[in-house]
Amino acid sequence: MNANAKVAGLDIAKEVFVAVGLDRNGKAVFKHKMKRGEVLATFRKLQPMAIGIEACAGSHYWARELAALGHDVKLIAAQHTRAFVTGNKNDTNDAAAIAEARSRSSTKYVPINTPAQQDLQMLHRARSALMSERIAMINRIRAFAGEYGRVFAAGVAKFKVGLLAWLADPDNGLSGLALATFRELKEQLDDKEQRILTYERKLNQAAKSEVAQKLMEVPGVGPLTATAVMASVADPHHFRSGRDFAANLGLVPREHSSGGKQRLYGITGKGDSHLRTLLIHGARSALRCAGNKTDSQLRWASNLAHRRNFNVAAVGLANKMARVIWAILAHGRSYVPVWSNSMTRPA
Repeated sequence: MNANAKVAGLDIAKEVFVAVGLDRNGKAVFKHKMKRGEVLATFRKLQPMAIGIEACAGSHYWARELAALGHDVKLIAAQHTRAFVTGNKNDTNDAAAIAEARSRSSTKYVPINTPAQQDLQMLHRARSALMSERIAMINRIRAFAGEYGRVFAAGVAKFKVGLLAWLADPDNGLSGLALATFRELKEQLDDKEQRILTYERKLNQAAKSEVAQKLMEVPGVGPLTATAVMASVADPHHFRSGRDFAANLGLVPREHSSGGKQRLYGITGKGDSHLRTLLIHGARSALRCAGNKTDSQLRWASNLAHRRNFNVAAVGLANKMARVIWAILAHGRSYVPVWSNSMTRPA
Protein backbone atom coordinates (compact mmCIF):
# COMPACT_ATOMS: atom_id res chain seq x y z
CA MET A 1 0.00 0.00 0.00
CA ASN A 2 1.30 3.45 -0.98
CA ALA A 3 2.76 5.42 1.91
CA ASN A 4 1.87 8.73 0.18
CA ALA A 5 -1.80 8.30 1.05
CA LYS A 6 -3.14 11.06 3.30
CA VAL A 7 -6.82 10.04 3.33
CA ALA A 8 -8.35 6.57 3.21
CA GLY A 9 -11.88 5.30 2.87
CA LEU A 10 -12.62 1.93 4.45
CA ASP A 11 -15.67 -0.04 3.32
CA ILE A 12 -16.41 -2.55 6.07
CA ALA A 13 -18.45 -5.76 5.97
CA LYS A 14 -18.58 -9.08 7.80
CA GLU A 15 -15.56 -10.66 6.13
CA VAL A 16 -14.35 -8.65 3.09
CA PHE A 17 -13.00 -5.12 3.63
CA VAL A 18 -11.85 -2.68 0.95
CA ALA A 19 -9.63 0.37 1.50
CA VAL A 20 -8.96 3.14 -1.01
CA GLY A 21 -6.25 5.72 -0.30
CA LEU A 22 -5.96 9.23 -1.74
CA ASP A 23 -2.89 11.46 -1.82
CA ARG A 24 -2.94 15.18 -0.98
CA ASN A 25 -4.17 15.94 -4.52
CA GLY A 26 -7.12 13.56 -4.26
CA LYS A 27 -5.61 10.95 -6.56
CA ALA A 28 -6.14 7.29 -5.70
CA VAL A 29 -2.78 5.78 -4.75
CA PHE A 30 -3.95 2.37 -3.52
CA LYS A 31 -6.94 0.05 -3.65
CA HIS A 32 -6.67 -2.87 -1.32
CA LYS A 33 -9.02 -5.74 -0.50
CA MET A 34 -8.45 -7.62 2.74
CA LYS A 35 -10.06 -10.11 5.08
CA ARG A 36 -11.38 -9.15 8.50
CA GLY A 37 -8.35 -10.47 10.35
CA GLU A 38 -5.94 -8.46 8.17
CA VAL A 39 -7.43 -4.98 8.71
CA LEU A 40 -5.55 -3.93 11.86
CA ALA A 41 -2.27 -5.45 10.70
CA THR A 42 -2.56 -3.59 7.39
CA PHE A 43 -3.25 -0.17 8.92
CA ARG A 44 -0.64 -0.70 11.63
CA LYS A 45 2.04 -0.57 8.92
CA LEU A 46 0.82 2.78 7.55
CA GLN A 47 1.69 6.28 8.72
CA PRO A 48 -1.13 8.02 10.64
CA MET A 49 -3.72 9.29 8.19
CA ALA A 50 -7.31 10.51 8.01
CA ILE A 51 -9.66 7.54 7.69
CA GLY A 52 -13.36 7.60 6.90
CA ILE A 53 -15.78 4.76 7.63
CA GLU A 54 -19.46 4.71 6.75
CA ALA A 55 -21.53 4.66 9.94
CA CYS A 56 -23.12 1.20 10.04
CA ALA A 57 -23.08 -2.01 12.08
CA GLY A 58 -19.63 -2.54 13.58
CA SER A 59 -18.30 0.87 12.50
CA HIS A 60 -17.84 2.18 16.05
CA TYR A 61 -15.68 -0.82 16.96
CA TRP A 62 -13.42 -0.37 13.94
CA ALA A 63 -13.20 3.39 14.52
CA ARG A 64 -11.97 2.82 18.08
CA GLU A 65 -9.47 0.15 17.03
CA LEU A 66 -7.99 2.21 14.18
CA ALA A 67 -7.88 5.35 16.35
CA ALA A 68 -5.84 3.35 18.89
CA LEU A 69 -3.25 2.85 16.11
CA GLY A 70 -2.85 6.62 15.79
CA HIS A 71 -5.12 7.28 12.81
CA ASP A 72 -7.63 10.14 12.67
CA VAL A 73 -10.84 8.18 12.20
CA LYS A 74 -14.26 9.68 11.46
CA LEU A 75 -17.63 8.04 10.88
CA ILE A 76 -19.72 9.38 8.01
CA ALA A 77 -23.46 8.91 7.60
CA ALA A 78 -24.42 6.95 4.50
CA GLN A 79 -26.36 9.83 2.92
CA HIS A 80 -23.18 11.96 2.90
CA THR A 81 -21.15 9.37 0.96
CA ARG A 82 -23.77 8.36 -1.60
CA ALA A 83 -23.29 11.53 -3.66
CA PHE A 84 -19.61 10.70 -4.26
CA VAL A 85 -20.16 7.21 -5.71
CA THR A 86 -19.09 7.12 -9.37
CA GLY A 87 -19.87 4.27 -11.73
CA ASN A 88 -21.61 1.10 -10.61
CA LYS A 89 -21.99 0.25 -6.95
CA ASN A 90 -19.31 -2.07 -5.66
CA ASP A 91 -17.04 -2.25 -2.63
CA THR A 92 -14.15 -0.39 -4.28
CA ASN A 93 -16.32 2.47 -5.53
CA ASP A 94 -17.97 2.71 -2.10
CA ALA A 95 -14.57 2.94 -0.40
CA ALA A 96 -13.47 5.62 -2.89
CA ALA A 97 -16.64 7.60 -2.18
CA ILE A 98 -15.99 7.38 1.57
CA ALA A 99 -12.41 8.60 1.05
CA GLU A 100 -13.67 11.51 -1.07
CA ALA A 101 -16.24 12.50 1.56
CA ARG A 102 -13.58 12.23 4.30
CA SER A 103 -11.34 14.66 2.38
CA ARG A 104 -14.05 17.37 2.34
CA SER A 105 -13.98 19.90 5.16
CA SER A 106 -17.75 20.38 4.97
CA THR A 107 -18.60 16.73 5.69
CA LYS A 108 -20.69 16.08 8.81
CA TYR A 109 -19.49 13.26 11.04
CA VAL A 110 -21.16 10.80 13.39
CA PRO A 111 -19.76 10.75 16.97
CA ILE A 112 -17.83 7.59 17.82
CA ASN A 113 -19.35 5.67 20.71
CA THR A 114 -17.29 4.56 23.68
CA PRO A 115 -17.70 1.01 25.05
CA ALA A 116 -19.71 2.44 27.98
CA GLN A 117 -22.07 4.12 25.51
CA GLN A 118 -22.42 0.87 23.61
CA ASP A 119 -23.44 -0.84 26.87
CA LEU A 120 -26.21 1.70 27.49
CA GLN A 121 -27.37 1.66 23.87
CA MET A 122 -27.64 -2.13 23.95
CA LEU A 123 -29.86 -1.91 27.06
CA HIS A 124 -32.09 0.64 25.33
CA ARG A 125 -32.34 -1.31 22.09
CA ALA A 126 -33.02 -4.60 23.92
CA ARG A 127 -35.79 -2.94 25.93
CA SER A 128 -37.24 -1.32 22.82
CA ALA A 129 -37.31 -4.67 21.00
CA LEU A 130 -39.10 -6.31 23.94
CA MET A 131 -41.64 -3.47 24.01
CA SER A 132 -42.43 -4.16 20.35
CA GLU A 133 -42.72 -7.88 21.02
CA ARG A 134 -44.99 -7.15 24.00
CA ILE A 135 -47.34 -5.07 21.84
CA ALA A 136 -47.33 -7.78 19.17
CA MET A 137 -48.19 -10.43 21.77
CA ILE A 138 -51.08 -8.38 23.15
CA ASN A 139 -52.45 -7.83 19.65
CA ARG A 140 -52.09 -11.55 18.92
CA ILE A 141 -54.08 -12.49 22.04
CA ARG A 142 -56.72 -9.87 21.19
CA ALA A 143 -57.08 -11.34 17.69
CA PHE A 144 -57.38 -14.92 18.98
CA ALA A 145 -59.90 -13.87 21.61
CA GLY A 146 -61.94 -12.08 18.98
CA GLU A 147 -62.45 -15.40 17.21
CA TYR A 148 -64.17 -16.63 20.38
CA GLY A 149 -66.38 -13.56 20.58
CA ARG A 150 -64.39 -11.81 23.30
CA VAL A 151 -63.28 -8.18 22.88
CA PHE A 152 -61.17 -6.43 25.54
CA ALA A 153 -61.18 -2.74 26.40
CA ALA A 154 -58.46 -0.48 25.00
CA GLY A 155 -55.34 -0.05 27.12
CA VAL A 156 -52.83 -2.57 28.43
CA ALA A 157 -54.03 -2.47 32.05
CA LYS A 158 -57.67 -3.03 31.10
CA PHE A 159 -56.66 -5.75 28.66
CA LYS A 160 -54.77 -7.70 31.33
CA VAL A 161 -57.62 -7.42 33.84
CA GLY A 162 -60.13 -8.52 31.22
CA LEU A 163 -57.99 -11.44 30.05
CA LEU A 164 -57.46 -12.78 33.57
CA ALA A 165 -61.17 -12.49 34.37
CA TRP A 166 -62.11 -14.25 31.13
CA LEU A 167 -59.69 -17.13 31.62
CA ALA A 168 -60.83 -17.58 35.23
CA ASP A 169 -64.52 -17.64 34.26
CA PRO A 170 -65.75 -21.27 34.21
CA ASP A 171 -68.41 -20.27 31.68
CA ASN A 172 -66.02 -18.72 29.15
CA GLY A 173 -66.94 -21.36 26.57
CA LEU A 174 -63.32 -22.28 25.83
CA SER A 175 -62.20 -25.84 25.19
CA GLY A 176 -59.38 -27.32 27.20
CA LEU A 177 -56.95 -26.87 24.30
CA ALA A 178 -57.94 -23.23 23.74
CA LEU A 179 -57.73 -22.42 27.45
CA ALA A 180 -54.25 -23.99 27.71
CA THR A 181 -53.06 -22.03 24.65
CA PHE A 182 -54.34 -18.73 26.02
CA ARG A 183 -52.62 -19.38 29.35
CA GLU A 184 -49.34 -20.17 27.57
CA LEU A 185 -49.63 -16.89 25.62
CA LYS A 186 -50.28 -15.06 28.90
CA GLU A 187 -47.13 -16.63 30.39
CA GLN A 188 -45.11 -15.46 27.39
CA LEU A 189 -46.50 -11.95 27.86
CA ASP A 190 -45.61 -12.01 31.58
CA ASP A 191 -42.08 -13.15 30.74
CA LYS A 192 -41.59 -10.24 28.34
CA GLU A 193 -42.86 -7.76 30.93
CA GLN A 194 -40.52 -9.14 33.57
CA ARG A 195 -37.54 -8.79 31.22
CA ILE A 196 -38.59 -5.23 30.38
CA LEU A 197 -38.64 -4.42 34.10
CA THR A 198 -35.16 -5.92 34.47
CA TYR A 199 -33.79 -3.64 31.75
CA GLU A 200 -35.58 -0.64 33.24
CA ARG A 201 -34.03 -1.31 36.66
CA LYS A 202 -30.58 -1.33 35.06
CA LEU A 203 -31.32 1.93 33.23
CA ASN A 204 -32.64 3.52 36.43
CA GLN A 205 -29.40 2.55 38.13
CA ALA A 206 -27.42 4.23 35.33
CA ALA A 207 -29.63 7.33 35.74
CA LYS A 208 -28.24 7.90 39.24
CA SER A 209 -25.09 9.45 37.76
CA GLU A 210 -24.50 13.19 38.23
CA VAL A 211 -24.92 13.94 34.53
CA ALA A 212 -28.25 12.09 34.33
CA GLN A 213 -29.53 13.86 37.43
CA LYS A 214 -28.78 17.23 35.83
CA LEU A 215 -30.55 16.23 32.64
CA MET A 216 -33.62 15.07 34.54
CA GLU A 217 -34.12 18.61 35.85
CA VAL A 218 -35.42 19.48 32.37
CA PRO A 219 -39.23 19.04 32.14
CA GLY A 220 -40.06 15.96 30.10
CA VAL A 221 -36.70 14.24 30.67
CA GLY A 222 -36.83 11.08 32.76
CA PRO A 223 -34.41 8.21 33.37
CA LEU A 224 -34.98 6.67 29.92
CA THR A 225 -34.33 9.90 28.02
CA ALA A 226 -31.39 10.90 30.24
CA THR A 227 -29.62 7.57 29.78
CA ALA A 228 -30.40 7.60 26.04
CA VAL A 229 -28.67 11.00 25.81
CA MET A 230 -25.68 9.66 27.72
CA ALA A 231 -25.54 6.71 25.33
CA SER A 232 -25.64 8.98 22.25
CA VAL A 233 -23.47 11.93 23.27
CA ALA A 234 -19.96 11.29 24.57
CA ASP A 235 -18.58 14.72 23.62
CA PRO A 236 -21.19 17.50 23.36
CA HIS A 237 -18.57 19.73 21.68
CA HIS A 238 -18.84 17.46 18.64
CA PHE A 239 -21.82 19.73 17.90
CA ARG A 240 -21.18 23.44 17.41
CA SER A 241 -24.43 24.48 19.08
CA GLY A 242 -27.68 23.24 20.52
CA ARG A 243 -29.25 23.81 17.12
CA ASP A 244 -26.72 21.42 15.55
CA PHE A 245 -27.58 18.80 18.17
CA ALA A 246 -31.31 19.21 17.50
CA ALA A 247 -30.63 18.97 13.76
CA ASN A 248 -28.63 15.78 14.33
CA LEU A 249 -31.74 14.29 15.94
CA GLY A 250 -33.97 15.38 13.06
CA LEU A 251 -35.95 17.87 15.17
CA VAL A 252 -35.45 20.92 12.94
CA PRO A 253 -37.63 21.83 9.93
CA ARG A 254 -36.80 20.43 6.52
CA GLU A 255 -35.88 23.27 4.17
CA HIS A 256 -36.33 23.56 0.40
CA SER A 257 -35.60 27.21 -0.40
CA SER A 258 -34.77 28.85 -3.71
CA GLY A 259 -34.65 32.30 -5.28
CA GLY A 260 -34.38 34.03 -1.92
CA LYS A 261 -37.70 32.54 -0.74
CA GLN A 262 -37.47 30.35 2.33
CA ARG A 263 -39.68 27.27 2.47
CA LEU A 264 -39.80 25.25 5.70
CA TYR A 265 -41.70 22.00 6.14
CA GLY A 266 -41.98 19.30 8.82
CA ILE A 267 -39.03 17.98 10.79
CA THR A 268 -36.34 16.15 8.84
CA GLY A 269 -36.63 12.92 10.89
CA LYS A 270 -32.93 12.20 10.44
CA GLY A 271 -30.49 10.87 13.02
CA ASP A 272 -31.18 8.82 16.14
CA SER A 273 -34.87 7.90 15.88
CA HIS A 274 -34.90 6.27 19.33
CA LEU A 275 -33.71 9.39 21.15
CA ARG A 276 -35.93 11.64 19.01
CA THR A 277 -38.95 9.51 19.91
CA LEU A 278 -38.15 9.66 23.63
CA LEU A 279 -37.78 13.46 23.50
CA ILE A 280 -41.10 13.90 21.69
CA HIS A 281 -42.94 11.57 24.07
CA GLY A 282 -41.35 13.39 27.02
CA ALA A 283 -42.41 16.73 25.54
CA ARG A 284 -46.00 15.49 25.18
CA SER A 285 -46.04 14.40 28.81
CA ALA A 286 -44.57 17.71 30.01
CA LEU A 287 -47.03 19.70 27.89
CA ARG A 288 -50.03 17.77 29.22
CA CYS A 289 -48.90 18.50 32.79
CA ALA A 290 -47.89 22.14 32.12
CA GLY A 291 -50.98 23.64 33.79
CA ASN A 292 -50.12 26.99 35.35
CA LYS A 293 -46.42 26.22 35.87
CA THR A 294 -44.15 29.25 35.57
CA ASP A 295 -41.49 27.42 33.59
CA SER A 296 -40.81 29.70 30.61
CA GLN A 297 -40.22 26.78 28.25
CA LEU A 298 -43.54 25.14 29.16
CA ARG A 299 -45.38 28.47 28.92
CA TRP A 300 -44.00 28.98 25.41
CA ALA A 301 -45.11 25.48 24.39
CA SER A 302 -48.57 25.95 25.94
CA ASN A 303 -49.10 29.18 24.03
CA LEU A 304 -47.96 27.48 20.82
CA ALA A 305 -50.45 24.63 21.42
CA HIS A 306 -53.27 27.17 21.65
CA ARG A 307 -52.18 28.94 18.45
CA ARG A 308 -51.44 25.80 16.39
CA ASN A 309 -52.11 22.32 17.79
CA PHE A 310 -50.83 19.98 20.48
CA ASN A 311 -48.57 17.86 18.25
CA VAL A 312 -46.83 20.87 16.71
CA ALA A 313 -46.21 22.28 20.19
CA ALA A 314 -44.89 18.92 21.45
CA VAL A 315 -42.34 18.66 18.63
CA GLY A 316 -41.36 22.31 19.11
CA LEU A 317 -40.86 21.66 22.83
CA ALA A 318 -38.76 18.56 22.04
CA ASN A 319 -36.56 20.77 19.84
CA LYS A 320 -36.04 23.21 22.72
CA MET A 321 -35.39 20.33 25.13
CA ALA A 322 -32.63 19.06 22.84
CA ARG A 323 -30.98 22.50 22.80
CA VAL A 324 -31.20 22.81 26.59
CA ILE A 325 -29.73 19.32 27.00
CA TRP A 326 -26.79 20.30 24.80
CA ALA A 327 -26.17 23.46 26.87
CA ILE A 328 -26.23 21.44 30.10
CA LEU A 329 -23.71 18.94 28.72
CA ALA A 330 -21.46 21.40 26.88
CA HIS A 331 -21.23 24.07 29.58
CA GLY A 332 -21.91 22.14 32.78
CA ARG A 333 -24.95 24.27 33.55
CA SER A 334 -28.03 23.45 35.55
CA TYR A 335 -31.53 23.90 34.19
CA VAL A 336 -33.07 27.32 34.94
CA PRO A 337 -36.87 27.12 34.65
CA VAL A 338 -37.51 30.87 34.81
CA TRP A 339 -34.97 33.42 33.57
CA SER A 340 -34.70 36.72 35.42
CA ASN A 341 -32.85 39.82 34.26
CA SER A 342 -31.40 40.10 37.76
CA MET A 343 -29.64 36.77 37.34
CA THR A 344 -26.02 36.61 36.22
CA ARG A 345 -25.82 35.04 32.79
CA PRO A 346 -23.46 32.02 32.76
CA ALA A 347 -20.22 32.38 30.86
